[in-house]
Amino acid sequence: MKKCNNGVSMKDVGILVLGHGSSLPYNRELVESLAQIIQKNHFGPVKTAYLNTNGPRIPEGLQSFSGTGVTKIIALPLFLAHGVHTREDIPRELGVDLQSRRGLVRIGELDIEVICAEPLGLDQCIASLAYRRAEEALR
Repeated sequence: MKKCNNGVSMKDVGILVLGHGSSLPYNRELVESLAQIIQKNHFGPVKTAYLNTNGPRIPEGLQSFSGTGVTKIIALPLFLAHGVHTREDIPRELGVDLQSRRGLVRIGELDIEVICAEPLGLDQCIASLAYRRAEEALR
């Protein structure tokens, strides 16, 4: 069983995959598909939520972990870089501290720790994907 650095079993950790939301159906399909891929590598529950337009919205996404037995939820924004949404809007919707990006949220009868992960950011994987897309454009 995978363990977190602090000894928490990964099956006790939920992941809330966060999308921006869009009136275009492809956005939701992409977020849902990425969540399914993440689920293949994670023992705990993986759910999705959206900042706007699509549902469930972030507060409902958090509540969807009720009864799952999680002791922590990692909110994972599928955003490339920090901006107003990742620095302010998402933490406020999650009910966590804007600076530490952590907090306790009441889910069912329990106070569950919610931790907002950083955006995808600068990473070799993203650079490799971007280069692959450039190569594909030449075909």
